[in-house]
Amino acid sequence: MALLSVIRRWHFREGMPIREITRRTGLSRNTVRKYLASGVVEPRYADRKSPSKLDDYELTLTSWLFRESRRHRKQRRSIKRLHLDLVQLGYAGSYDRVAAFARQWRIEQQDAQNTSAKHTYVPLQFAPGEAFQFDWSEDYVVINGVNTKLQVAHFRLSHSRAFYLRAYLQQTHEMLFDAHYHAFQVFGGVPERGIYDNMKTAVDKVGRGKQRTINQRFQAMVSHYLFEPEFCNPAAGWEKGQVEKQVRDARYQLWQDAPAFHALNDLNNWLQERCLAFWQELAHPQDKRRTLHQYWLTERDSLMAVPVAFDGFVEHTKRVSSTCLITHEHNRYSVPASFANRPISLRVYSDRLVMVAEAQVIACHDRVFSRDHNVPGKTIYDWRHYLSVVQRKPGALRNGAPFEEMPDSFKRLQSLLLKRPGGDREMVDVLALVLLHDEKLVEQAVEAALGIERPSRQHVINCLGRLQDKPLPEPLKPPPALKLVTEPLANTARYDGLREGKS
Repeated sequence: MALLSVIRRWHFREGMPIREITRRTGLSRNTVRKYLASGVVEPRYADRKSPSKLDDYELTLTSWLFRESRRHRKQRRSIKRLHLDLVQLGYAGSYDRVAAFARQWRIEQQDAQNTSAKHTYVPLQFAPGEAFQFDWSEDYVVINGVNTKLQVAHFRLSHSRAFYLRAYLQQTHEMLFDAHYHAFQVFGGVPERGIYDNMKTAVDKVGRGKQRTINQRFQAMVSHYLFEPEFCNPAAGWEKGQVEKQVRDARYQLWQDAPAFHALNDLNNWLQERCLAFWQELAHPQDKRRTLHQYWLTERDSLMAVPVAFDGFVEHTKRVSSTCLITHEHNRYSVPASFANRPISLRVYSDRLVMVAEAQVIACHDRVFSRDHNVPGKTIYDWRHYLSVVQRKPGALRNGAPFEEMPDSFKRLQSLLLKRPGGDREMVDVLALVLLHDEKLVEQAVEAALGIERPSRQHVINCLGRLQDKPLPEPLKPPPALKLVTEPLANTARYDGLREGKS
């Protein structure tokens, strides 16, 4: 390299002829001319090209790699399979040479894609109360002794970076609506915009550019909370990079050290407490001197007040069976017997099911989730729904499955009454009191009747009447001015005198 520098300086700066340079250096004229003509400043050895048995098959292998890269991930042939195909064409080399060629080809393709146009970004800045970002994630935690897969809703205020997490068992509409209400409650208000990906619960169809066909129920929620939805381009998660990073950070900050929980509600309470604690601990990424909580206190004043909760249900039409049951997600729920064999409307919320018919709520049950579809679903009864049936069929009371849910006092009374003739009819009449009186008072009356040796229906009715009797009024204390001087005598004999005089 030093000799090349001397040759270039002698010729281009001092004007020394090539003959003199060859005399001084001992190099041939052709070598000196080659160095001066090429313009090379730093000499390098030419790339060595070793012959390989794969040389004759490079074009074939390259075309195969292009073809496989365009297939679905699960349908691509492995490198071992491609090597076997080359062997059938006559290739006599090793698998390692084919794998090395494929690896180098993938690196070149990735380098070609990593152009400045695709991997250059503009830093974003949001005003207080301007926007929030939303995303779902899948995580696992032990609930009631079972390692349960959860669908976790992530919210993040784009200005203060305050975040909120809430866990569910599904990613359905009713879960999405419930998560928004709880997030807005914790944030203390509603921002102006919400940034989402193209999830199916929000977008029915992705059009060209920013055109979206928004789901009607999602649009109803947006109109209720008065914010503008904004959707990212397909496969462009960096457009909501704050919440994407939050999903990754939560796995290290929350889920890896999460304890076991008795119920899903306990988990959500713990998540809310941890989020609020992190607000106090974490510094703002753009201002290390202040915490997320301090930024949130400033942003909260720019948020719109949270309205009442959106009535976020998903409605289905169900037909009640002859056993007064409807089926939803492999589970069965009871309905009042008067609606048997009739269609009703089922409103599905995140935590409950509401049955509606004739513009009235006829039943409500806590929602039950069955994750294992290989076992029969659960049946949730309300024994009050079957009272009109047992009034016509009192014999069904003895082995009726819904009446296993009765209070213990009712069960004890039933065991005594069914030992005597007509006891099933008596027990049905006692249960019918629930339709006319407060159930707590009826239960107290049954408890009081069980205190005697042979309780009966009449004893329960008498005890219920005494419980419903109003207390006697306090005796009046009239003022002295109204006090009688001569009090009347209670003499009923005078009526006999009047009768004799008339005769």
